Amino acid sequence: MDLVEVSPEATPPVCKVLDYGKYKYAEHKKMQHAQKHRVHIKEIRLRPLTDDHDILVKVNHIKELMKKGDKVTVTLIFRGREKAHKDIGYSMMERILKEIDDVAKLDSKISKMGSRLYMTVVPKKPGEKVPAKPASPQPPAVTAQ
Repeated sequence: MDLVEVSPEATPPVCKVLDYGKYKYAEHKKMQHAQKHRVHIKEIRLRPLTDDHDILVKVNHIKELMKKGDKVTVTLIFRGREKAHKDIGYSMMERILKEIDDVAKLDSKISKMGSRLYMTVVPKKPGEKVPAKPASPQPPAVTAQ
């Protein structure tokens, strides 16, 4: 058994008689548990004129981050005359979202702030399926009589 100072900031300081090894082990486990539930937010930055191959590289990076359980914010930055073509940016964001649809879902919608477009995606939970799109109504079959 050891004399351990538990709370040195208190007046008077608090001490306990306990097994120091067990105390350190419990403190270590508390710290691990606190770090385990932390969510990391990563950012991927793009420009509207980014090439197709470069977009696929960024998409693969997003998929790797999703496997780790991180949230990802995709940022599309417009400069100069690019600001007049926001439609290109929205279509690029939709394309990225379609590419990562198997591992991620949209957390916050695509939003514009100044000269940037943002969207946040989070990993899908295991077993979570993509909502099925309703089938287009089929006209009734015509039979010859």
